[in-house]
Amino acid sequence: METMTTDPLNWTAVIVGTIAAFLFGWLYYSPKMLGKTWALGSRISPEPPETMPWMAMILQLIALFVLALVVGMTAQTHALTTAIVAILAGATLVMAQDAFSQKSTAAIMIDGGFVVFAGAIMIVCQGVF
Repeated sequence: METMTTDPLNWTAVIVGTIAAFLFGWLYYSPKMLGKTWALGSRISPEPPETMPWMAMILQLIALFVLALVVGMTAQTHALTTAIVAILAGATLVMAQDAFSQKSTAAIMIDGGFVVFAGAIMIVCQGVF
Protein backbone atom coordinates (compact mmCIF):
# COMPACT_ATOMS: atom_id res chain seq x y z
CA MET A 1 0.00 0.00 0.00
CA GLU A 2 1.35 3.40 -0.98
CA THR A 3 1.41 6.18 1.53
CA MET A 4 0.70 9.70 0.43
CA THR A 5 3.30 12.21 1.48
CA THR A 6 2.42 15.84 1.87
CA ASP A 7 4.51 18.95 2.00
CA PRO A 8 3.85 21.51 4.74
CA LEU A 9 1.22 24.12 3.94
CA ASN A 10 2.87 27.18 2.42
CA TRP A 11 1.25 29.90 4.52
CA THR A 12 3.30 32.64 2.86
CA ALA A 13 1.92 31.68 -0.55
CA VAL A 14 -1.63 31.44 0.84
CA ILE A 15 -1.46 34.91 2.40
CA VAL A 16 0.35 36.56 -0.51
CA GLY A 17 -2.04 34.87 -2.96
CA THR A 18 -5.03 36.17 -1.02
CA ILE A 19 -3.71 39.73 -0.91
CA ALA A 20 -2.52 39.71 -4.54
CA ALA A 21 -5.88 38.40 -5.78
CA PHE A 22 -7.75 41.00 -3.69
CA LEU A 23 -5.61 43.82 -5.10
CA PHE A 24 -6.03 42.40 -8.61
CA GLY A 25 -9.81 42.53 -8.06
CA TRP A 26 -9.56 46.16 -7.10
CA LEU A 27 -7.87 46.88 -10.44
CA TYR A 28 -10.01 44.43 -12.47
CA TYR A 29 -13.28 46.00 -11.30
CA SER A 30 -11.97 49.57 -11.46
CA PRO A 31 -13.55 52.03 -13.90
CA LYS A 32 -10.29 52.03 -15.88
CA MET A 33 -10.64 48.31 -16.62
CA LEU A 34 -13.95 46.45 -16.51
CA GLY A 35 -15.80 48.24 -13.71
CA LYS A 36 -18.14 50.34 -15.84
CA THR A 37 -19.14 47.43 -18.07
CA TRP A 38 -19.62 45.21 -15.02
CA ALA A 39 -21.70 47.83 -13.16
CA LEU A 40 -24.01 48.48 -16.10
CA GLY A 41 -24.38 44.74 -16.71
CA SER A 42 -25.14 44.24 -13.01
CA ARG A 43 -27.73 47.03 -13.10
CA ILE A 44 -25.96 49.20 -10.56
CA SER A 45 -24.59 52.71 -10.86
CA PRO A 46 -21.09 52.89 -12.37
CA GLU A 47 -20.42 55.82 -10.02
CA PRO A 48 -18.44 55.01 -6.86
CA PRO A 49 -20.71 54.41 -3.86
CA GLU A 50 -20.94 57.08 -1.17
CA THR A 51 -19.72 54.63 1.46
CA MET A 52 -17.30 51.75 1.10
CA PRO A 53 -19.13 48.41 0.65
CA TRP A 54 -17.43 46.89 3.70
CA MET A 55 -19.55 43.75 3.90
CA ALA A 56 -18.86 42.89 0.26
CA MET A 57 -15.15 43.55 0.68
CA ILE A 58 -14.90 41.44 3.84
CA LEU A 59 -16.78 38.56 2.22
CA GLN A 60 -14.56 38.83 -0.86
CA LEU A 61 -11.43 38.71 1.30
CA ILE A 62 -12.73 35.66 3.20
CA ALA A 63 -13.66 33.87 -0.04
CA LEU A 64 -10.25 34.62 -1.57
CA PHE A 65 -8.51 33.33 1.55
CA VAL A 66 -10.52 30.10 1.45
CA LEU A 67 -9.72 29.65 -2.26
CA ALA A 68 -6.03 30.33 -1.60
CA LEU A 69 -6.18 27.78 1.21
CA VAL A 70 -7.69 25.18 -1.13
CA VAL A 71 -4.97 25.90 -3.69
CA GLY A 72 -2.36 25.62 -0.94
CA MET A 73 -3.79 22.32 0.29
CA THR A 74 -3.74 20.87 -3.21
CA ALA A 75 -0.16 22.08 -3.62
CA GLN A 76 0.73 20.03 -0.53
CA THR A 77 -0.21 16.83 -2.31
CA HIS A 78 0.91 17.97 -5.77
CA ALA A 79 -2.69 17.93 -7.05
CA LEU A 80 -2.72 20.94 -9.38
CA THR A 81 -5.55 19.43 -11.41
CA THR A 82 -7.73 19.39 -8.28
CA ALA A 83 -7.00 23.08 -7.69
CA ILE A 84 -7.89 23.93 -11.29
CA VAL A 85 -11.16 21.99 -11.08
CA ALA A 86 -12.04 23.73 -7.77
CA ILE A 87 -11.33 27.14 -9.32
CA LEU A 88 -13.46 26.35 -12.37
CA ALA A 89 -16.27 25.07 -10.12
CA GLY A 90 -16.18 28.31 -8.13
CA ALA A 91 -16.20 30.40 -11.30
CA THR A 92 -19.10 28.44 -12.74
CA LEU A 93 -21.13 28.80 -9.52
CA VAL A 94 -20.56 32.56 -9.53
CA MET A 95 -21.60 32.74 -13.18
CA ALA A 96 -24.74 30.67 -12.53
CA GLN A 97 -25.70 32.95 -9.64
CA ASP A 98 -25.14 35.95 -11.91
CA ALA A 99 -27.34 34.41 -14.61
CA PHE A 100 -30.14 33.86 -12.07
CA SER A 101 -29.71 37.52 -11.06
CA GLN A 102 -30.21 38.40 -14.74
CA LYS A 103 -26.89 40.16 -15.17
CA SER A 104 -25.67 40.81 -18.69
CA THR A 105 -23.48 38.27 -20.42
CA ALA A 106 -20.56 40.69 -20.09
CA ALA A 107 -21.02 41.02 -16.32
CA ILE A 108 -21.33 37.23 -15.98
CA MET A 109 -18.09 36.69 -17.91
CA ILE A 110 -16.30 39.42 -15.92
CA ASP A 111 -17.26 37.81 -12.60
CA GLY A 112 -16.33 34.31 -13.75
CA GLY A 113 -13.10 35.59 -15.24
CA PHE A 114 -12.16 37.19 -11.94
CA VAL A 115 -12.41 33.87 -10.10
CA VAL A 116 -10.26 32.16 -12.75
CA PHE A 117 -7.64 34.94 -12.69
CA ALA A 118 -7.62 34.99 -8.89
CA GLY A 119 -7.06 31.22 -8.84
CA ALA A 120 -4.24 31.54 -11.38
CA ILE A 121 -2.59 34.20 -9.21
CA MET A 122 -2.82 31.85 -6.23
CA ILE A 123 -1.28 28.95 -8.17
CA VAL A 124 1.58 31.19 -9.28
CA CYS A 125 2.12 32.27 -5.66
CA GLN A 126 2.40 28.62 -4.63
CA GLY A 127 5.16 28.19 -7.21
CA VAL A 128 7.01 31.41 -6.38
CA PHE A 129 6.92 31.34 -2.58
